[in-house]
Amino acid sequence: MDQIALSQLATGLSVLAGAVVVKSVIEQKLPMAGSMPRCPTCKGSGRVTCICVRWSDGDVGCRSCSGSGRMSCRSCGGGGRGRPITVQLSMSQSNR
Repeated sequence: MDQIALSQLATGLSVLAGAVVVKSVIEQKLPMAGSMPRCPTCKGSGRVTCICVRWSDGDVGCRSCSGSGRMSCRSCGGGGRGRPITVQLSMSQSNR
């Protein structure tokens, strides 16, 4: 192997190792990765079965899934983690 090929191999392996480290940090729910639980709808994958598969006669594909049969989860927005819900509370002072 020449030096360029070895350099490209080393770069590829370092990118792969970095991805493995990031994935393990996210899965362990360390403080830097956030404390949001996995989405119960998609089980943390961020993708769910597209509705076109349910009504299909063997062909798969629509605008939502681009032919993959899987679309972005509507519960988590495709992130795989639960999303906080913003709630407005109104309180009034009572007269004593």
